Amino acid sequence: MSIAKVTEISATSPNSFDDATREGIERAAKTIRNIKSAWVKDQNVMVENGKITEFKVNLAITFLLDD
Repeated sequence: MSIAKVTEISATSPNSFDDATREGIERAAKTIRNIKSAWVKDQNVMVENGKITEFKVNLAITFLLDD
């Protein structure tokens, strides 16, 4: 039987939501083993002077616990 845990992280990128998602998962994988999925819970942008400066995603990352 497998048991999974879910943790939430936020990640940003100056380029796109896809890039922020990729960066967030890659960074999480450095300290979390057995990542199986990620759910993009929320997306928003940071704006300065009428221009988008950053893309932000909030991710729920699911990973299997070690036996």
